[in-house]
Amino acid sequence: MATDGFTTCLWFDGQAEEAANHYVSIFKNSRIGRIGRYNEAGPGPAGSVLAVEFEASGQKFVALNGGPQFTFNEAISFQIYCDDQDELDYYWDKLTEGGQEVQCGWLKDKYGVSWQVIPAGLTDMISDPDPEKAKRTTEAMFSMVKLDIAALKKAYEGA
Repeated sequence: MATDGFTTCLWFDGQAEEAANHYVSIFKNSRIGRIGRYNEAGPGPAGSVLAVEFEASGQKFVALNGGPQFTFNEAISFQIYCDDQDELDYYWDKLTEGGQEVQCGWLKDKYGVSWQVIPAGLTDMISDPDPEKAKRTTEAMFSMVKLDIAALKKAYEGA
């Protein structure tokens, strides 16, 4: 993989290869890159996976088996902008398998990574210059777990 630009490193406790394969199976334009293994110098067992380079939806990542010292939290999340409800449902269903639904389009996957699965036009609707449109849409969003695009549009339009 190229070394230009940014690469996001995700810290796992022994699940790096499994997680990389999971994400590559969900997102288009994805692939596994190099897999680095611990050698005799450790600290992991020689031959076990240290890190896996992968791309998911064209974004570069490294999944690192760093150990139990650090875990994921909501302070960092990945946003997936979806063009329609079918796409939103696809990502929601795939990423909540073994994970946890949260609120307002947020979820945690089975590894504890936080995601926001949201309609492409949501930011425009909740920041509309018309304060009533923005308020109605925001209130509708706050009432949802998985976002419903039709219901958000209905709230936005005041229907």
